[in-house]
Amino acid sequence: MASDMRIAFDQRVPMRDGVTLSADIYFPPTGEQWPVILMRTPYVKANTAMLERAEAYVQRGYVFVGMDVRGRGDSEGEFTPYFNDGIDGYDAIEWLAAQPWSTGAVGTIGGSYPGRIQWLTALHSPPHLKAMIVGVTPSDPFVETPTGLASPMHLCWLHYVSGKVNQVMEAVDWGSVYWHLPLSTMDERAGRPNRHWREDIEHPLLDEYWERIRYQNKFDSINVPVLHISGWYDDEEIGTPLNFHGMSTRGTTPEIRAGQRLLMGPWGHAVNTTSKLGEIDFGPGSLIDMRSEEIRWFDRWLKNKPHATQEAPVRIFIMGENTWRDEQEWPLARTQWTHYYLHSGGNANSLFGDGTLSTHMPEGEEPVDEYRYDPARPVPFISEPTSSQIGGPDDYAAVERRDDVLVYVTEPLAEEVEVTGPVRLELYAESSAIDTDFTAKLVDVWPTGFRQRLCDGLIRARFRDGMERPSLIEPGKIYRYTIECWDTAQLFKKGHRIGLEVSSSAFPKYDRNLNTGAPLGKTSEYITAHQRIYHGAVHPSALVLPVVPKRNG
Repeated sequence: MASDMRIAFDQRVPMRDGVTLSADIYFPPTGEQWPVILMRTPYVKANTAMLERAEAYVQRGYVFVGMDVRGRGDSEGEFTPYFNDGIDGYDAIEWLAAQPWSTGAVGTIGGSYPGRIQWLTALHSPPHLKAMIVGVTPSDPFVETPTGLASPMHLCWLHYVSGKVNQVMEAVDWGSVYWHLPLSTMDERAGRPNRHWREDIEHPLLDEYWERIRYQNKFDSINVPVLHISGWYDDEEIGTPLNFHGMSTRGTTPEIRAGQRLLMGPWGHAVNTTSKLGEIDFGPGSLIDMRSEEIRWFDRWLKNKPHATQEAPVRIFIMGENTWRDEQEWPLARTQWTHYYLHSGGNANSLFGDGTLSTHMPEGEEPVDEYRYDPARPVPFISEPTSSQIGGPDDYAAVERRDDVLVYVTEPLAEEVEVTGPVRLELYAESSAIDTDFTAKLVDVWPTGFRQRLCDGLIRARFRDGMERPSLIEPGKIYRYTIECWDTAQLFKKGHRIGLEVSSSAFPKYDRNLNTGAPLGKTSEYITAHQRIYHGAVHPSALVLPVVPKRNG
């Protein structure tokens, strides 16, 4: 620890309802007033990472505050994830701004849970909140898991933050827990009943229960410049580009809309910590001086140093090429939204099948591809069992050997193709069930046979018209589904193929659809669904890719 840094431990910060939250406050050695950086966390503030962050800011002339959220660590009250954090954040910021050692300018920082609660705080417009740095931010309910239920892996996180201190996630055999049915009692199977898990299952629709913790429908009421940070393999990646775009187009004033910056690297949920994920090494240039990025941002907005940052509003890492690039907006204005149509002779099952992708619009109707989805034998989503990082650039060659995975690939590319932006699949499908799921995954098929996952998504049939308006489907009827597959920035190299997987499960990232149409999360009975995927002139199923042409010069 820097010997000249002063620390005031366990300072009690009053909330409006009388509960006090615990803050450790780190002061520079000289001066009388400083701008303040606040990090509120459910992960217990007393750790070396918090100390190291505090030292960096103190050395640059900031007071740094680490605070336990309500009900966690040394703070009073009961922890209910997200539901109290907006008001508590407001009260914490205004208390800090009123202290004699504060200039009144407060910035907030944090990733994941500490990122999302910054948004919930900003909705209350604390007068002294001047800037935010939000990382790997969870989205609104059901944006990441559009099934009406949280991911089974979310229970692992709820276990981790049970009680006042962090629990040992590895103490539970999560790989077996995720198979438990019904989902409503999976917490008991894990050995720790959890009311938050059960309460959420009671609200499978986007209803008033969730409105207090939504923010992505309210950007037009947020008046804060934001540095948005995430990685292409962050398991909550979808939120960060959505937030940047939302604030850039809907923020309260022209200055706020211009005061947004997006930084996306080839990282997982723990951004900027390693250049290698799984078998993919993105090179030493993939790691940056993140602390300098943060300091420049706060210097600009909390110390009124407009010269402190002249960066482009968007800085992204292009995987495959493994280079950083500056852009002016997201999605990129020069994007060519390109339809890669699904084709086959009716046997696209597995990587040994005849499924193809091409930019040529089908001229006639083609044979239907069929498979059976059995909830007792779901398609695996490759991941470690805890929720610390869900998925990565994994090799799906083994998964694609299954007959319940349809595989469509282009011919080997004659030229490089850059795909940067949001990806979606427009799918025409029929099921024998009254409710079921359809999944899509974009992969880079290497000449070696390695099949690198890039991004993926899922749609639950009953929610095809939105999470507010569920309706079961008619067996044997063809429906058009739009599957949002999140974002990527990948240069497909010459000789590689663009690949697509279509199936009906990605377990345990998403809960298994039991195909019965029963109330979600409450039952154990399931049936097998017979699925039919259509493609052709009448039903032109297509993977829609954001192809980015090379800049002139």
